[in-house]
Amino acid sequence: MAQAAGIAGAATAAAGANDRVRYGLIGAGGRGTEILQAALHCPNAEAVAVADLYTRRLDQAKQLAPNAAVYQDYRRLLDDKSIDAVLIATPHHQHALNFVPALEAGKDVYVEKTMAFHAEHARRMERAYSGSGRIVQVGSQATSGPAVAQVKEFYTPDRMGKITAIHTHHYRNEPYGGWKRQIPADCDLQHVGWTAFEGEVPHRDFAPNRFINWRFFWDYSGGNVFENMVHQAIFWHKILGLGVPRAVTMAGGNYLSPDMEVPDTYEVAMDHGTLLFSWSSMFGNRFYGETTDELLGTKGTISRYGDEQVSFEPQTKDESAGASVKGGGAGVGDEQLTLLHMNNFFDCVRSRKQPNCPFELGFSSAIACRMAISSYRLGRTVRWDNDREQIL
Repeated sequence: MAQAAGIAGAATAAAGANDRVRYGLIGAGGRGTEILQAALHCPNAEAVAVADLYTRRLDQAKQLAPNAAVYQDYRRLLDDKSIDAVLIATPHHQHALNFVPALEAGKDVYVEKTMAFHAEHARRMERAYSGSGRIVQVGSQATSGPAVAQVKEFYTPDRMGKITAIHTHHYRNEPYGGWKRQIPADCDLQHVGWTAFEGEVPHRDFAPNRFINWRFFWDYSGGNVFENMVHQAIFWHKILGLGVPRAVTMAGGNYLSPDMEVPDTYEVAMDHGTLLFSWSSMFGNRFYGETTDELLGTKGTISRYGDEQVSFEPQTKDESAGASVKGGGAGVGDEQLTLLHMNNFFDCVRSRKQPNCPFELGFSSAIACRMAISSYRLGRTVRWDNDREQIL
């Protein structure tokens, strides 16, 4: 993280000791550990507490942040009035259950994507956020990366004309998407708060595989729609000012990963009224790579390859053969983007300015993702009732 620490210093202006942000982490699994490591490299921020339902993860968190208090019950973390901000990295079905109490406790919140598990959770989160005065950053790190500015450079009416389609892809050649984890020997009811983990989903007997590999199961996960489509949706919602799509259709299946309930191959079409946003993904081929997007206009095409390269190709004959620009090159990886995104959150906690990925982007992208899952499971196109904020 030496390079990441350098980026942290450049990204955040020096602040006085009274501007120190004291934060706690709820959810110290894989992604929670990654964002904690980023936060630990942010200047003038202090890890005060970590909460997780699995004692093994609390022991691991203490190795990263020895001075932090640790709790199995996240509510004890929220009771600490010295904590300014909370980082939430629990499974998808838990986000609202942590987010609402955190706001009610007066904390600013960094919440991992996908922000809300379903529409009712999104509405509950919206009610808690509205008028709270709290800072909310949704954990989609590309919104803090260089590709945002690079795309906006090309995204003008003169260059692009009328835009009617966005094509996006996320491809891996690995069964289970690389998510399958080994189950530790101590993953049992003595060390895991199973009832708290279930939250509001129907009760099931404790099963270590459901706890460790929660991404495989509909009760807790939206699969790769919630893991990666959401990133691409948030990015283009931000650039184009898109809201919730008016209709979504999803098809797919599970062809390589029999132990997983969620699909491993997807095609999603989102009708935004003025344009069609499509997303395709699979775990059996890497041809398109991860995060390959094309914004298609009558005058030009903007292509994005991860957060490392953005290019523009004109459609009209009177323009040059094309132009391309690299947004940071190979040095801008997920680790550095996460650090930039976390720095932006802490800066906004101090300044009270809107962060790069605010609540509204989290809301619209979460509903789009849930519409896709609802379409797949119902076997039909679903629509959004904006007045009632319901999926039909």
